[in-house]
Amino acid sequence: MKATRPVVTAVALSLLAVSLPAGAATAGPAAPPSSVNAHTAQTAPVLAPLLAEGESLTNLDHLDFLLDTVPLAPVAGHTTYQLEQNPSAEAPWTYADKKADGSYNRVGGGTLDPATGHWSQGAFNADDIARTAVVYLRHWKQTGDLASKEHAFQNLRALTYLQTVDGPNAGNVVLWQQADGSLNPSAIPVELPDPSDSAESYWLARTVWALGEGFAGFAGSDPEFAAFLQDRLHLSLGALNRQSLAKYGTFDTADGVQVPAWLIAGGADASAEAVLGLAAYADVVPSDAVATTALTQLSEGVAAMSSGSATQWPFGAIMPWNKSQSLWHAWGGMAPAAVATASTVLGRPDLLTAAVKDTAQFTPQLLAAGGPDNAWSPTPGEAQIAYGVDSRVQSLVATAKAADAPGLLDVAAIAAGWFFGANPNGAPAYNPATGTAIDGIETDGRINPNSGAESTIHALLTMLALDADPGLRAKALGISVTEGTNGLSVVEAETGTITGNGTVVRPPSSWTGEANISGGAYVDLGAGGTLSIPLPAADQPSNIFPIVNQLIAPSGTTTWTSAKGPLGTTANGGAGAQGITDAPGILFPFTLRRALAAGLTSVTASTDGAAALDALLVQPLISTVRVSGSGGDTTLYVSAAKSTTVQELAVPAGFVLVQRQYDSSGRPLNGSKDVAATTAGRVTVAPGGFTLVTMTAG
Repeated sequence: MKATRPVVTAVALSLLAVSLPAGAATAGPAAPPSSVNAHTAQTAPVLAPLLAEGESLTNLDHLDFLLDTVPLAPVAGHTTYQLEQNPSAEAPWTYADKKADGSYNRVGGGTLDPATGHWSQGAFNADDIARTAVVYLRHWKQTGDLASKEHAFQNLRALTYLQTVDGPNAGNVVLWQQADGSLNPSAIPVELPDPSDSAESYWLARTVWALGEGFAGFAGSDPEFAAFLQDRLHLSLGALNRQSLAKYGTFDTADGVQVPAWLIAGGADASAEAVLGLAAYADVVPSDAVATTALTQLSEGVAAMSSGSATQWPFGAIMPWNKSQSLWHAWGGMAPAAVATASTVLGRPDLLTAAVKDTAQFTPQLLAAGGPDNAWSPTPGEAQIAYGVDSRVQSLVATAKAADAPGLLDVAAIAAGWFFGANPNGAPAYNPATGTAIDGIETDGRINPNSGAESTIHALLTMLALDADPGLRAKALGISVTEGTNGLSVVEAETGTITGNGTVVRPPSSWTGEANISGGAYVDLGAGGTLSIPLPAADQPSNIFPIVNQLIAPSGTTTWTSAKGPLGTTANGGAGAQGITDAPGILFPFTLRRALAAGLTSVTASTDGAAALDALLVQPLISTVRVSGSGGDTTLYVSAAKSTTVQELAVPAGFVLVQRQYDSSGRPLNGSKDVAATTAGRVTVAPGGFTLVTMTAG
């Protein structure tokens, strides 16, 4: 479990996401533990047997297996609903290690002390208990399954037991609990806040999520329990109101940018998950001013973290952490879903803008760069985990509904295809026959075959979303292979040729305090020096984003040129005030004025001052994601161009081409409709928009 975003290299972050079972990846990038159990290449479970017509994708068997009975002893400051009548509840084990015979062994976090039966972290944790409750709540409401209702009830009882009910920390939440029910507020290794209920946290945010959806679920069928959940939600809001929300309307500075100071634990990621619960609650009780105010304030804070555009990094993403302008990670993926949902509940269409930019502009670029990576920091290329995939799907679905943007559902189908084999491993990451989901996939296809709580939870949330929309489900199930991607790529500065004053620097750590130095090295280029960086030849123009570790003090300018002339300039210094960030200056991909012409194979940097040049991000004006499966051969064309582009595409004999064209908000282009052809096609892509092209046998 993670509480903070401490020092971490890109490699360590990638291995961490894949090697630790699901519950370990809950709050944001973090330093790896002392031993990382990386797995060699293995084959993911096969999607078999094939689903019968109408058969549910959502299989709760493995999540049921993770559940255990937790004794709840009377402890000062901790109680729950009907504790005297029933001094136990249910909670999921954090991890599940796959054994040689294919079965799973439930384990806790950290190391086990055989004498006490205690784990150095714990067996159960508030993050996973809260999200498990959400899965069962949604399944119960979607299907009427009474077993899921009972599981939701018991997990909510376990979760509220972890909440501190009195004293200076009232409303905050203890993170870890041992199998015997004892609380472990100070885990090993030390997590922040320490003790875990001494300040607001990701687990407090997720508690709000579960309490809000829990109240909405039980309000009609069990008013007494719903009233208890409402009281605990108000207790949580009391904690937030004296902590982060006490700063509402104030802003901090992060590398010269004004960022909201009232986000939970400084995160749009944590705040977004609280927003999901508050939106569910406020939809039922809109007259609750305390909850509606908190929902409004947190939603505004999340939306304020929107950054970039179709041609500026990070391409419209909602950034997760107010202490970095150049670290996006998949744990922040629920942010668009949160503000899209809140925009409808609150009647605030202005909040929708951030969700649309993230889902319609950033997400297609994310998929074209290689898939739903765990992080861009600022370069892409991390491992991929169920949390990040599900967050993309949830956000695309919620924003499509709120913004009436059907194109986002086409993108959601491609994202969800990750679970069915359209991923770097090439085999399904979720098995509907067992309800298991692998814990992650490395960029080279290696998998972690374990199936811990977090991976299981988020796979099931996606399956619930697909089961709720038969059209989306059919599209997603028709995608099982990623044939190829052609999008944002990285070229390291240190691969270039230095002329004059310059040298390659390999710092002891790639982590700057707020971003990662790509490839573990950069070029320190002095005044008068030049750097010529080779690039692969491309058949179309590309946007070039030099990643510069820009210092605060002015330090001259670097001019970027190609064989056909100047591309633009970047400032070596002049970064904004450091403010709340953990490092002076900013490591950031800057936009150049002109695109690199097709066919050119190098870019040259010339500087009149000290420059720290890390890498180049190369973005084709039209990126693509090609997937296939029973639904046909489909290509997503994603535009970073400033005008409409048209590409010729031959259609093999016996096949039919259908294209659906969308603008930069995911809405159909004015006057466009599905276009079919038999021999040739002209693919039209709107500026900043995307077009989906499918070929099927005619």
